[in-house]
Amino acid sequence: MTSVLFLCVHNSARSQMAQAFLERHDAGRFAAESAGLEPGSINPYVARAMAEVGINVAGRPTKSVFDLRDAGRRFDVVVTVCSKEAAERCPVFPGRVERRHWPFDDPSSFTGTDEAIMERVRIVRDQIEAAVKEFVADNAPS
Repeated sequence: MTSVLFLCVHNSARSQMAQAFLERHDAGRFAAESAGLEPGSINPYVARAMAEVGINVAGRPTKSVFDLRDAGRRFDVVVTVCSKEAAERCPVFPGRVERRHWPFDDPSSFTGTDEAIMERVRIVRDQIEAAVKEFVADNAPS
């Protein structure tokens, strides 16, 4: 099984969505986790957007990437889903790790009416799901 870690700043939105979508679409080939540089709490807009597609992330805990590193955790693939600047702050994991960078807009930065924020979160959600599906397809057994 290929272990995959999704990273963002707060582990409250993008990395949680990526983990949930990989768990949904993985066909039992991947072990997905997510973590953040500065763990916060699940973004309520993200929880609502994910519930719209039948995935409950509302009660998921957030994790620190540094705690995973310090515990000696190893991953085959580490995917940063934040800005390039934030991704550069991520620690290096030991071993042969494939690093990927999928930059997505940060839902915590969205402003406007409730519906305007939800619409932007839905766009990011759908972009993340598309990237995860492509990742799964690209890593299909030969």
